[in-house]
Amino acid sequence: MEGKENTPILKREINLMQATLLVVGIVIGSGVFFKPSSVFKNSGAPGLGILAWVVGCIITVAGALTIAEIGSAIPKAGGLFVYLRELYGEKYAFLLGWVQTLVYYPGMSAALAVVFATQCTSFIDLSPAGQKAVAIGLIIFLTIVNLISTKFGAKFAAVFTIGKLIPIAVIIVCGFAMGKVHEFTPMTTSASTGAGFGAALLGVLFAYEGWVAVANMAEEMKNPAKDLPKAIVIGLTIITIAYLGVNLAIINTMSVADVAASKKAASDAAVILFGPVGEKLIAAGILISITGCLSAFIMTGARIPYAMAIDNIFVFKSFFRKLTERQAIPANALIFESILACIYALSGSFDTLTDLAVFVIWLFFILGIAGVFKLRKNFKHLIPQDSYKVPLYPVVPIIGIVGALYVVISTLLTGTANALFGLGVTLVGFPVYMYIKRSESNKGISM
Repeated sequence: MEGKENTPILKREINLMQATLLVVGIVIGSGVFFKPSSVFKNSGAPGLGILAWVVGCIITVAGALTIAEIGSAIPKAGGLFVYLRELYGEKYAFLLGWVQTLVYYPGMSAALAVVFATQCTSFIDLSPAGQKAVAIGLIIFLTIVNLISTKFGAKFAAVFTIGKLIPIAVIIVCGFAMGKVHEFTPMTTSASTGAGFGAALLGVLFAYEGWVAVANMAEEMKNPAKDLPKAIVIGLTIITIAYLGVNLAIINTMSVADVAASKKAASDAAVILFGPVGEKLIAAGILISITGCLSAFIMTGARIPYAMAIDNIFVFKSFFRKLTERQAIPANALIFESILACIYALSGSFDTLTDLAVFVIWLFFILGIAGVFKLRKNFKHLIPQDSYKVPLYPVVPIIGIVGALYVVISTLLTGTANALFGLGVTLVGFPVYMYIKRSESNKGISM
């Protein structure tokens, strides 16, 4: 077995701004352009729809502030995987890493690439085969971008993140300045129900999906103990302003009934504001947005199998822990994740994969948020003296846990088959983990 002195070392190249833009880039994909329709359709009233975005923001920020404290105390590559390993033991961490490596990151990457290819049809005619070719081509291109260097990949994602914020800002400013509907205040209508608000809130929480992935890069940040909490908080603040701004601009431009009936509310609002060119503007914004989001997913996803290999709890550990000599990039892990994403994009199974994976990830998210209680009680030695602390403890962590429980229970009730299948995929990891540990034990005996 390799000793600690032979463990590969990642380069610390990511600054606070790049980390913050990674948070924004990962979370804001296509959801900001498409989610308003489902949120206002389910809520049934404009005020209730906006309230769903506000409540979703509060729950997400509560979870983020809590995880940020753990990240400040344990600033290592692998993010949530590492936090679970340190606080709960490696068996639980392995199950999370197992699902993230084989399903979540490649499945989400495939879904983003296919949405990108679908949006390309706004500019050029593409057959179904052509769309798959574009999707795979994008995954390969962004994999190459992230193989050049971590610093280059972070800068690339940052540029596209800034680029995606431009059309969002245009919609917000022009929606408020030029919109004439002013339908903000009604909190209830005959269509409003408690279940409808719950469904709207679930959609909002899924729109915030992915922010914790920036913690995977902690070991590559210049000052992770301080920059990781700041990046998460500042990033989610920017995201919240963007989400609330876009939704308020849309319902100031269109009636809530029209928003609910639309499949692409942001595009329809842009057409009202700018004419036919508005649809092209939003289509271009979506392409830019997805490119930045997918690049960040590819970058952060590769750090999970790498972190598992470093801990000797993954198959082919010598392969996955290998870093490139010059740039210290986990190239093998990155390429492996991208190949899986390409396969999923070709198979068309990514929708099912992402649905079941998101449910499982939120299960582990409950453990992650609750981990702050274990950290403060049983792992005080891990907490630096000047470490970031979650404000209003323990109220804020409890809000985050309640929100995560809501997502898990709602998904279990509304998508039982996918949820159970997701649990099944996770539990398959148990015998794999036992096999790996047995193999390691046998190696130790033979040495």
